[in-house]
Amino acid sequence: MTAVSPATFHIRTHGCQMNVHDSERLAGVLEEAGYSHTEDADGADLVVFNTCAVRENADNKLYGQLGRLAPEKARRPGMQIAVGGCLAQKDRDTVVARAPWVDVVFGTHNTGSLPALLERARHNGEAQVEILEALETFPSHLPARRDSAYAGWVSISVGCNNTCTFCIVPSLRGKEVDRRPGEILAEVEALVAEGVLEVTLLGQNVNAYGVSFDDRASGRTAFADLLRACGRVDGLERVRFTSPHPRDFTSDVITAMAETPNVCPQLHMPLQSGSDRVLRAMRRSYRAKRYLDIVDDVRAAMPDAALTTDIIVGFPGETEEDFAETLRVVEASRFSQAFTFQYSPRPGTPAASLPDQVPKAVVQERYDRLVALQEGISLERNREQVGRELELIVSTGEGRKDTATRRMSGRARDGRLVHFTPTGTAEEIRPGDVVTVRATYGAPHHVVADGDVLTHRRTRAGDAHEAGQRPTTPRTTGLGLPTLGPPAPAAEPVAAGCSAALQEVPS
Repeated sequence: MTAVSPATFHIRTHGCQMNVHDSERLAGVLEEAGYSHTEDADGADLVVFNTCAVRENADNKLYGQLGRLAPEKARRPGMQIAVGGCLAQKDRDTVVARAPWVDVVFGTHNTGSLPALLERARHNGEAQVEILEALETFPSHLPARRDSAYAGWVSISVGCNNTCTFCIVPSLRGKEVDRRPGEILAEVEALVAEGVLEVTLLGQNVNAYGVSFDDRASGRTAFADLLRACGRVDGLERVRFTSPHPRDFTSDVITAMAETPNVCPQLHMPLQSGSDRVLRAMRRSYRAKRYLDIVDDVRAAMPDAALTTDIIVGFPGETEEDFAETLRVVEASRFSQAFTFQYSPRPGTPAASLPDQVPKAVVQERYDRLVALQEGISLERNREQVGRELELIVSTGEGRKDTATRRMSGRARDGRLVHFTPTGTAEEIRPGDVVTVRATYGAPHHVVADGDVLTHRRTRAGDAHEAGQRPTTPRTTGLGLPTLGPPAPAAEPVAAGCSAALQEVPS
């Protein structure tokens, strides 16, 4: 690459929000090394795949895309292809064996090594495979090229201490490690200083955050204190988090959510199954009653809160009676939305070798029933919004039919997707601006507001989006920063809690 014409890169991200944020870090590392980002995947000098290993078709999806790039790689010898993320951590040398035109394979623990590995592959003329078993550097210490001018991901921990029998994440992401609270707040404040209005705190199990240094005997938890501290960041309008585990959910967190004005009335809490017997087989350390008690406590504190969840259908040994219990809990919980998955065996997980694997036809039939039930509930919940005024941060790319319908889209404070018609305002509405609209129609997966926009506030985030600017996060050293909440030990905390897999981002 030269100063006049830097090499271009394009990143394709599969999987959950953690992967999306990891891709922002990858982009930051590459730009720091002199590469230039491009949306043109076909003409990029470097294509990076940030992979997921949670779903059954993850392998096929990756190798299919790699196969389609093979002719392009043959036509342009200088082009490079890199594969990273969870599937790379799992498959290692298999990636190069199946796709020998790949130049670099790197794991979840050495994101920052990508530029050096690319240069080594170029110099040596052969593929470089580097998979570390532990973190090389905490990902949040790496630079980042943020995808959004108005919303930012902030990682509070990495790794997972859970032993869920269906999940491969702990073996790929490693043990749970927490960031210092001061580092988290410094990143939040830096994003807000660049105009970001909303942050989402990320972790495999956010409410296990800080168990090695919080003061649970006093009823206070580090995660609740972190939420309260985010509430004191001037200019931060919305705080979300994902995902909590029911086992570690405390009343202190619910109180912090209800009492902190910028913490959104939204909770994504994986259920996985409503059957106690299946939950036990999954090694999910809660039971249906515990889950429903949390739902009741959240609704008592925040009556308008929107609850979403993850559910697995057809776990090995699941009977019709077990599935009926899942339907019962779904009906009682009244989720705004559920991310439902058909169980698929993942090699390397205990559940893959369990007896009584449920036949595909049975799984499909149960899945269809669950989806029908939840869509009916979602429709009712969204119809309840009709007539209400909703405050939206205007987003981009979420309304797939926006161009055809001449609508725009945004997220309400409770996370609902709302499509609206940009009429009745004197100035052009931009992604990142804040508007108030009145809901006129509810559908299972969105709300529509077809009347005039009631209020429109132009924001710095909207200015940045209009100018094509995105927040950038520089490389940090991870030096100690002030803590929050009750006094904590001086040593850097390492969590000993457990975590749940993050919700998968639809591709």
